[in-house]
Amino acid sequence: MQDPQGHIEFFTNNSIITLGLIVIIITGALCWFAWHRSGYRKRIGLLEFLRFVLVCLVVATLNQPEWIESQPPEQRSTLAVLWDKSNSMKTQDIIDEKDTTAKRKSRAEIIQPLLSEEVWKTEEDTDLTVVFEPFSSLIDPPEEATDINAGLSHVLENYSNLRGAVLLSDGDWNVGDSPEKAATRFHMQGVPVFTVGVGSEVPLPDIELVSIDAPTYGVTKKQLRIPFVVRNTIGQDRDVNLTLSIDDKSTVTKVITVPAMGQAQDNMAWTPQETGEYTLNLRITPDIRELIPENNELSAPISIRKEQLKVLVIESYPRWEYRYLRNALERDAGVELTCLLYHPKLPQVGGGRSYIKRFPDARELSEFDVVFLGDVGISPEQLTVEHAQDLRQLVSAQAAGIVFIPGRTGGQSSLTTGPLADLYPVVIDNAKPNGFGSSVQGYFALTEPGQRSLLTRLGDTDLDNSEVWRTLPGFYWYAGIERAKIGTEILAVHDQASTISGRVPLIVTKTYGTGKVLFMGTDSAWRWRHGVEDKYHYRFWSQVARWMAYRRQMAQGEAIRLFYSPDRPHVDDILTLNANVMDNVGGPLDRGTVTVQAISPTGKTETIRLQPGVKDALGLFVGTFEPKESGNYRLVATSSETGASVQTELSVQGLNREQQGRLARFDVLDEISQITKGKLVTVDEVGTLLDHLAAIPEPEPIDKRTRIWAHPLWGGLIILLLALFWVARKMAGTI
Repeated sequence: MQDPQGHIEFFTNNSIITLGLIVIIITGALCWFAWHRSGYRKRIGLLEFLRFVLVCLVVATLNQPEWIESQPPEQRSTLAVLWDKSNSMKTQDIIDEKDTTAKRKSRAEIIQPLLSEEVWKTEEDTDLTVVFEPFSSLIDPPEEATDINAGLSHVLENYSNLRGAVLLSDGDWNVGDSPEKAATRFHMQGVPVFTVGVGSEVPLPDIELVSIDAPTYGVTKKQLRIPFVVRNTIGQDRDVNLTLSIDDKSTVTKVITVPAMGQAQDNMAWTPQETGEYTLNLRITPDIRELIPENNELSAPISIRKEQLKVLVIESYPRWEYRYLRNALERDAGVELTCLLYHPKLPQVGGGRSYIKRFPDARELSEFDVVFLGDVGISPEQLTVEHAQDLRQLVSAQAAGIVFIPGRTGGQSSLTTGPLADLYPVVIDNAKPNGFGSSVQGYFALTEPGQRSLLTRLGDTDLDNSEVWRTLPGFYWYAGIERAKIGTEILAVHDQASTISGRVPLIVTKTYGTGKVLFMGTDSAWRWRHGVEDKYHYRFWSQVARWMAYRRQMAQGEAIRLFYSPDRPHVDDILTLNANVMDNVGGPLDRGTVTVQAISPTGKTETIRLQPGVKDALGLFVGTFEPKESGNYRLVATSSETGASVQTELSVQGLNREQQGRLARFDVLDEISQITKGKLVTVDEVGTLLDHLAAIPEPEPIDKRTRIWAHPLWGGLIILLLALFWVARKMAGTI
């Protein structure tokens, strides 16, 4: 190692230098004149010399002298080789071009030979230190994600005297800051990053089961529809065989056609017969041309229980729509039906089995999961403003559903300006409050959301469903509607009639608070029974009732109900927890302490305190929870005031960030190399990097600066000389 060499540098400007020289010259002349006037006395000469030295030191201080000592780096130059050990590197998508029949290799296998010091050093690089650093992410477990920024930053912070860095990766980063951030830091320090890309940039022939969207619970004897999505990256249409297994027992099979380089969405149907906890497993039979069979299977837990929905139907006149709706719901074993029939022109309301004589009070109303509002409105003989407020509270705070089915008397027009105005999903045409009648049948036309929705699923396949809706009996009357409101979802429109806003919406849904809203723009769904009896009419209203009540059925006790959204969260999702709590007399608890204990799959417990809802959300307590583990959580909600509690299971899905089979992202690696003045190469081109590494200059010598002008010894010297000067003047008798 060479000895350090030093020199003095002044950090000043021409003005200060010029002024300093003038001061020194004038001081020197004055000192000489004073010594000459004293007859060249030795004592005076020494005093004036000391004065001159002091002035020179002050001028030198103003020019900021620094002692700069240059020394070579204390450590040998370092080359850092970072290699990706995340799960995406297990993807077997490397094909031997010379032998295409050979077994595919994984990305991790391809980079393994590069994890040797001999690959990166030449005989001339005797002073080069090669270090190997694996990286993945900072989450637990680390291999479940890729954080390139963290890997690069770790190297930069832990190794000095870097000559360069080599990054071996597929570039598929999915957590942390953008790699550009770390690359910019490398650029600022003049350290190039050479990237070696591994993996395929084009899709390999594969049939992938992308998702399975099973509900969290189901009901015995009721058919479940389990949507799924399959992707095909084989260059031709393929018939895909799927098998749905319940607790490892094969139960349902299906064959669908997935277009080339596209995807298909469909569903599997299963009717559970017994209550209990089950695991749904959906599997694709491997295709002969498929290269990645690892992504052919997905599972999801589901709870099967007995169901008893409480449904309230409110109507003015016993029109055909009401009669058949009532009959359909009454025959549903999972529905407890209650009806309120006003009969405005009769002295008393309707009576008989399942009828009530008056509108339920707030406590009684809170027991209902779904309310159907027929051709009724706010009037002296029907609903009151207080009734409308209770309905609004039921939907917004208690996760109930409300279905609007207007009629020819136009009673529901009064609901669009009262407490239910915000719930109403469409804008009524005030010029046609009684709707439109015609001697020519109108028909439903499903929108794109309607074709995907399980709510309007009347056929087993997309093709069957479209055919069913096309052939359903039509209607001769529909409500006067201008348009659907913002924030709603239109499932079906009139096939011909339109307004300035487009086709007249006939089936519209929305979410309000914690509950659901559905608008049915005709009163002729009962005609769907023509020739097929209950087949479509019953199925539709049964799906509506269960869709409306889905959240309320998640977990409920006698005095507390717990529901959450989304119902199948992933790790790190923000989960909204809602609890409806009743006080000891059966009314909504307006204030109190409600907590939820979230017990993770590994036994860790987190307590979340829920806060009271706002405005009209009486009895509703809300909080958030962020699950950090995949698997089944146990949620226990408790009210301190009432002592009531309820518990349920929460299934948390893993993020699957490192899904095998995803494409390599060479664009990310190329951007890193460009920012840092490096180069992107493939594994076969690694040899060309040695010349680039050899051309990188050794790090510049390290400059150690000492600010003389600010050093304590410098200041002490000036003070000492000033003291000597003052004493010498006194002794010379010049003071």
